[in-house]
Amino acid sequence: MSLLWVVGGDFNIIWDEEEKFGGLPVHMNEVLDFRYCVNTCNLFDLGFKGSIYTWWNGRGEYDCIFKRLDKCLANVVFQQMFARLEITHLSNIGSDHCPMMLSVNASTVPIKKPFKFFNFWTKYTSFKVVVAENWTADFHANPFTLFNHKLKKVKKALSIWSKDTYGNIFQKIASLEEVVLVHEAQFELNPSFQNRERLMKIQVEFIKYLALEEEFWKQKSGMS
Repeated sequence: MSLLWVVGGDFNIIWDEEEKFGGLPVHMNEVLDFRYCVNTCNLFDLGFKGSIYTWWNGRGEYDCIFKRLDKCLANVVFQQMFARLEITHLSNIGSDHCPMMLSVNASTVPIKKPFKFFNFWTKYTSFKVVVAENWTADFHANPFTLFNHKLKKVKKALSIWSKDTYGNIFQKIASLEEVVLVHEAQFELNPSFQNRERLMKIQVEFIKYLALEEEFWKQKSGMS
């Protein structure tokens, strides 16, 4: 095939025995059928970063099963066009499968953004306290000058408050994701109930910040 071709997702089958942990023995007939299909289509596994397993049955101890069911496959033309591809297995939050992120050597230059008011700030009691404490002026002037002064003062205070309360949401998410991956790796090595409890605890914190990120993008896109 002379066209670019990439296929990714849940194939519901493993490539070999190393892609499975726990459970019943692997049926090689199904594995060989999958290999034949992939080879016939002239597709190749793009590899990955992160945990080898992309699916977990949600159980612990001796009932625990992990598999690599999700893959990204591509033909030679695609790999030649995008020489520096990278597949990353992300944390499986809210699903028994982990999502896969395909990066194509993309880089962006960070841009300093102006002040932005986020609607989710108003859900916290401390937000009103910060506004009340800074909506003041220690001098006399015409109403427009005073109003402008108060806005700048509140803006600066909210920026500091937001940084102290949330930090950088995107950096926090990236950091928490790394922690989740570490706990996932520990659970894969030792699927005890204690390691499962630790994993679920950090996942709850991760989900909280993902919800904040979702609200951020909803507001930015104008969605209600």
